[in-house]
Amino acid sequence: MAIRIFETDPDARPKQTFSDDTVGRFHGGKQVDNLPVALSEWRVTTGDPEVAAAIAQLMGGTAVETDSTSENFIEILTTQDKVKAVLSGADAISSDLKLWNGNVLIHHCDGVEFLSPDQDRGKPCGCPSLMEDRKAAAKAKRGPKPSISVTFRLAEDYDLGIFRMQTSAWTLAEVLHDVENALDKVGGEALCSLELELVEYTTKKGRDVSFRKPVIRVLKSWNDAVAEPTF
Repeated sequence: MAIRIFETDPDARPKQTFSDDTVGRFHGGKQVDNLPVALSEWRVTTGDPEVAAAIAQLMGGTAVETDSTSENFIEILTTQDKVKAVLSGADAISSDLKLWNGNVLIHHCDGVEFLSPDQDRGKPCGCPSLMEDRKAAAKAKRGPKPSISVTFRLAEDYDLGIFRMQTSAWTLAEVLHDVENALDKVGGEALCSLELELVEYTTKKGRDVSFRKPVIRVLKSWNDAVAEPTF
């Protein structure tokens, strides 16, 4: 199931299906002293030393074992804010909306109907219809925020395995339908660029704002890229 933000546009609906059979994860941030910190380059975590070594060789950085209790216990702070990736198609993207209270999921929907628990599935979730209102509710911790997962292979080491990138960025949720439409046009595996794009602007009050947002750029068919490797 996917976020139903663009209810009047059927083509805007993201598609389901996401494989958890991954060898590592890409992150745009990390926790420092239990606080989220945004990064300017990709951070990769894995439980496989060979995968960690391959990532460090391809993207820079040093593989370091962490104190994390999760299955992905090796961390590489890479030196790259872009990576060429191969997505299987629009089905490589999964999205919904979630609100957590600690480790407890207290609201899970697609923006229009509940997705869980089973007794509430299909019932109206009560979320605002407008994107800006949904963002405001999430910021006030009164509503869910996006949960977007993307699975992919690395273009430069296709056989290394499947990776996952997960984000709650509204900036990606707002354009996710465009990404999926572009993937549908490719009609198969697509060469893409996964980026942490720098955004800078000055507010009306003169405050300078700078942050990184996750971006997925669909470049071409993977078959075409393999035939004429320029990546």
